[in-house]
Amino acid sequence: DLSVGDFTGVDLSYANLSYANLRHTDLTGADLTGANLTGANLINADLGGADLGGADLSNTDLGSAELTGADLSNADLSNADLSYAYLGGANLIGADLSYAHLYGANLINANLNGANLINANLWYTNLINADLSTVDLTGVSWVDTTCPDGTNSDDNGNTCENNL
Repeated sequence: DLSVGDFTGVDLSYANLSYANLRHTDLTGADLTGANLTGANLINADLGGADLGGADLSNTDLGSAELTGADLSNADLSNADLSYAYLGGANLIGADLSYAHLYGANLINANLNGANLINANLWYTNLINADLSTVDLTGVSWVDTTCPDGTNSDDNGNTCENNL
């Protein structure tokens, strides 16, 4: 149980933290490059500015986590719960977000270029100014989503695909 710990700036690259309890943990600026966080509990964790490039975050609970400016490039976030997470300015280039739950998440100015969002839940998600270039949006569920151009998915035929 590593909950409520302070790992600010710590090098945890390639660490095996699968199924770890990291709830409310401070990982600001930590190096988690290539780390295995499969199934971990990161609810309300602070990962602002952390490097999670290539990390395995599949089936991880990141509900209400702070990921401002985090590097999640090429990370596996498949089936992750990112409900109410804050990913403002995060780098999600090439990330796998298939089947991810982004209910109420904030992705303002996030870069999702080349990401996989197949069957992701984007209900109430804020995507203002997010880069969704070459993103696979097959099967995405849009409800009251704020599109990158500031329009609402409900006013665009329940999609943001033409408002990127």
